[in-house]
Amino acid sequence: MCGIVGYIGDKEAAPIILDSLSKLEYRGYDSAGIAIFDGKEIDIVKAAGKLSCLVEKTNGGKNMHGTCGIGHTRWATHGEPTENNAHPHCNDDKTIVAVHNGIIENYIEQKEKLTRRGYSFYSDTDTEVATKLVDYYYKKYHDPLKALANFVLKVRGSYALAVIFADRVGEIYAVRKDNPMIIGVTDNESMLASDVPAILKYTRNVYYIDNAEIACLKKGQVNFFNIDGEEIVKTVSKITWDAETAEKGGYRHFMLKEIHEQPRVITDTLNGCIKRGKVDLSSVGLSDKEIKKYSGIVIAACGSAYHAAVVMQYVFERLVCIPVRVELASEFRYRDPVLHKSELFVVISQSGETADSLAALRLAKSRKLSTLAIVNVVGSTIAREADKVFYTKAGPEISVATTKAYTAQLIAGYLIALRFARARKKLSAERYSSLIAELNALPEKVQEILGKKRSIQRFAASVSNKNDVFFIGRGIDYAVSLEGSLKLKEVSYIHSEAYAAGELKHGTISLIENGTLVIAVVSQPDTAEKTMSNLEETKTRGATAVVFTSDPKISADGYKFVIPETEPYFSASLSVIPLQLLAYYMSVLRGNDVDKPRNLAKSVTVE
Repeated sequence: MCGIVGYIGDKEAAPIILDSLSKLEYRGYDSAGIAIFDGKEIDIVKAAGKLSCLVEKTNGGKNMHGTCGIGHTRWATHGEPTENNAHPHCNDDKTIVAVHNGIIENYIEQKEKLTRRGYSFYSDTDTEVATKLVDYYYKKYHDPLKALANFVLKVRGSYALAVIFADRVGEIYAVRKDNPMIIGVTDNESMLASDVPAILKYTRNVYYIDNAEIACLKKGQVNFFNIDGEEIVKTVSKITWDAETAEKGGYRHFMLKEIHEQPRVITDTLNGCIKRGKVDLSSVGLSDKEIKKYSGIVIAACGSAYHAAVVMQYVFERLVCIPVRVELASEFRYRDPVLHKSELFVVISQSGETADSLAALRLAKSRKLSTLAIVNVVGSTIAREADKVFYTKAGPEISVATTKAYTAQLIAGYLIALRFARARKKLSAERYSSLIAELNALPEKVQEILGKKRSIQRFAASVSNKNDVFFIGRGIDYAVSLEGSLKLKEVSYIHSEAYAAGELKHGTISLIENGTLVIAVVSQPDTAEKTMSNLEETKTRGATAVVFTSDPKISADGYKFVIPETEPYFSASLSVIPLQLLAYYMSVLRGNDVDKPRNLAKSVTVE
């Protein structure tokens, strides 16, 4: 959930590490630290708060000398966000220093064992325990590979760990389990990081380290080993992202930039699968023969990806007439769900590293289900472990609050549903072609909505003082309401809830009072009248009623935003856009850090 960077080469490491850590600030953090090795001693500097505090303490890294180092931005899990608890952590004589992403679940057990062996602890973190456990095994075996292999065998949980040993000059070691880590190499430099943007400025050639593998980085060289110490040969991958896509490009915030990138994201994702007027999923590995054999679909996801899955459920059931079950991955993994080998298990994750979603995928695979991942990050853990992968074309998403990745997930769902419907003979050729034409028209319609953003900005200004907001809708509109509500609470910190409109009378309407803001999403012709009746019920109890609708004929006393008409199956891709803009403007008006909302992290790689 936080950021790791490591560098070894022929340049001063500190300025490079600080610059790379700045590219990971979007991931969420509350303290930062850096360790630089000059070949004799390891110098550690840490700071609570923003990375800028660390930059100031080190004079932009100029006060630290050495060509080898590791850095970290921490999102507190064990212990408060203090300088003492910040990474890097070290053994007592500062000869072993480490940074860590993830959670060591049995750290108390390991801490007790180490305490009995004479170790003491200065922090509240599981990472200090991890570092001193490595120290214990290094003193026992005098071999970094054996020390880290024993670490892997003794700890439970998730981790991406980077370690410097003071008596191993010119080397950085790394090991991971269920937390992302990439390793980049150039002629005279090697780098490691928890995400691509950190190293994109320096290299595009990367290796993906798998679970329980150990890497040894040297200048311009990296070697991989399994926990038995046997060397592994890996193939280098090339990052194709344009570096500018990870920059703001003149926008005030990444969130606004990424909202405006959605027409391109939709076009790119569609173009990857629509060939000669038909949906081609050969790159995904889904054949018509396989599609016909599935008896049902189970989808697991978290957060916004879960909301995209709820939309997919409505679309699949209507278009394909196949049973679909949508599961919160965090709940699914702790149940004993009834699964059938004939079902297709779909997992959705922007990062491809979401801990709960990965656990759900592994549970489904253990039950022998065919698995499909919808992810945005090539080479991510979920992508590597799923049987089939649909890569969305969102590009790097920097703002913590997802917008364009969610939109790309919706498009992926539509495309898969259309392919299923056609293969299972649920659509005529004419209807199939018309639906594809509607998909191809979505980018222009999203652009039309973006052209009206000033209207949403003015409306946001009129309600930015609200403390309670309710979103209502039915069917797909309810699914969009879930996402609209989440976006608002994520970045504006306003209490917000989404309800299926028909459920209001079953208790929730008791919360409506004078001035409560109620936002109705109305894009489905078959339920529009009922949703508007529900909205009217809130108005009679003093609510400030607002409508986002695709029907210009719907009358509203207050603010109404008209969304371009489209096929009702695909309406979520349009109706969500003004809700994203509303959340953005409400956040700006309330003076919040839009791209880095409090307490949140971009990639949730721990429970």
